[in-house]
Amino acid sequence: MVALAGIIILGILAQWVAWKFKIPAILPLILIGLFVGPIASEFLTSDGRKLIEPIWNGQRGLFPGESLFYFVSLAISIILFEGGLTLKLSEVKNVGPAITKLITLGSAVTFFGAAIAVHYIFDLSWEISFLFSGLIIVTGPTVITPILRNIPLKKDIAAVLKWEGILIDPIGALVAVLVFEFISVGGESTYTKTAFIEFGKIILFGATFGFTFAHGFSFALRKKLIPHYLLNVVLLASVLGVFVLSDVFAHESGLLSVVVMGMVLGNSGIPHLKELLYFKESLSVLLISILFILLAANINFSDLILIFNVKTLLLFAIVVFLIRPLGVFLSTINSTLKLNEKLFISWVGPRGIVAAGIASLFGLKLAKDGVPGAEYITPLVFMIVLGTVLLNATTARLFAKVAGVFLKKSEGILIIGASEASRVIAKYLAKNEKQVVLIDTNQTNINKAKKLGLEALNTDIFSDELIDNIELNNIGYLIALTGNTDINKYAVDKLKKQFGENGAYRIANQEEINNSTDTIGLFSYTNDYLSLLELARKLPNIHEIDIKTENEYHEIIEYTNNETDIIPLFLKDRNNQLDIITTLNGNKKIEKGTKLVYLGNKIKQAITN
Repeated sequence: MVALAGIIILGILAQWVAWKFKIPAILPLILIGLFVGPIASEFLTSDGRKLIEPIWNGQRGLFPGESLFYFVSLAISIILFEGGLTLKLSEVKNVGPAITKLITLGSAVTFFGAAIAVHYIFDLSWEISFLFSGLIIVTGPTVITPILRNIPLKKDIAAVLKWEGILIDPIGALVAVLVFEFISVGGESTYTKTAFIEFGKIILFGATFGFTFAHGFSFALRKKLIPHYLLNVVLLASVLGVFVLSDVFAHESGLLSVVVMGMVLGNSGIPHLKELLYFKESLSVLLISILFILLAANINFSDLILIFNVKTLLLFAIVVFLIRPLGVFLSTINSTLKLNEKLFISWVGPRGIVAAGIASLFGLKLAKDGVPGAEYITPLVFMIVLGTVLLNATTARLFAKVAGVFLKKSEGILIIGASEASRVIAKYLAKNEKQVVLIDTNQTNINKAKKLGLEALNTDIFSDELIDNIELNNIGYLIALTGNTDINKYAVDKLKKQFGENGAYRIANQEEINNSTDTIGLFSYTNDYLSLLELARKLPNIHEIDIKTENEYHEIIEYTNNETDIIPLFLKDRNNQLDIITTLNGNKKIEKGTKLVYLGNKIKQAITN
């Protein structure tokens, strides 16, 4: 009981440490597992026992006999199902040819290159070598996101790394599952007709069960056959049921079936999908926390000694410094990415949770079956995972600066609220080559923004989803533009550090305007959200007027304060740089070529004395 509680406590503590220090959770999880497992057995206990014993002498410990194998199988099935849910076929089309090639051609380079390397360096069989290479294809958003979250990058670079991790997770897992299943059904006759038949059965039943049950669950959901309060647990039971049932009909087909089920459901447009993803994410965090402490603790010190040699360093160097760059550069031929951007993408390729988890599962299975070389799978993959995470977590920011992809100043603009007023302003900003992102919880507003060609996200500012979005790393201005003052205040207070590097502003309400408070109100001394929205609906036109002197600027601002059909927005200099007008930045430096940008009626001539 103490050990079980300890695993959960240590696992959640590791997750908190990862959040606090902005590092991938897999790093503290595996390190804790290694400490309470093989390190403790070698240096801390007199009888060679581990502080946490997943299996001891085969039949004792937390999971005696084959129960650890069953727990790992079920946990991995849930994690892979969540990975499948995140794979959107529409996003494959939208993220560009570079990402498509990375997850196809890049994966093939890793698959064949790493297999050749490990085969000749460690003298492993081709079957085990290809299993190893299949396992290290995946990167994964759980390790990419924490590394990139605080590195200001161009949107294109962040998008490539983010979507590669998301798309390649289930693809890499699928490749590893297929290689493993081919080994499992083959035995000594791997290349016989029987082996190919069994391999075909696994693919057939895995794909069929996953596809069928996904549509069955989707049908039940659309017909409201499942009450809302049972939605998450019914899906969990369905995933476990599909995994077990598929495995009964074709041994080792369960993992394939849950990946397929997740991909089909993720692309079916079912209601409550975001809610299901949140539940699966929370469940995966708990399972991952338990799983990786257990798996790392289950490694024996002799397994670590097995790879404690110069061969391991050579393999790591080939994977990181040769195979990864080769895959990236081949995949980005004729792309819009520059040389320094390709170099940075080549450098950042940490392997993730799926790789380590499936490696442990397959290592246990194959070692139990007595497959030669299977004892190398788990420690070698763990070495690649730990090594790449440590390397990228400690050097990615520095390498971004050296490569010249580190943005010294974030110029993007985040607008909270996608109302008509926000859309009019955002459209002007986009025409002036500014990255502008609208967020709202109103899907109708989001759809209208997207029809205008604007980038818009259906996101709640009270969740962490926005902060975790690494594609917004180059956002430096925050504008809270909703009709709810509390939401505006919360957005500025919570998101200012993340997205308001150059300024975080909110529109003042009427009470603040009437009381002449020191609140930084957007655009005008006399207009609140309602007056801005009304004008945007009435006169959705943005104009520019030349400003020659500071006096002329103040005179025009004073004039607009008395006009209900004109609201000043920005000052635009001759270099196309925009300065947001607020109620507290009255002192403006007016240079030749400066223009005042305003909404509403057109000012026919400058207002001067």
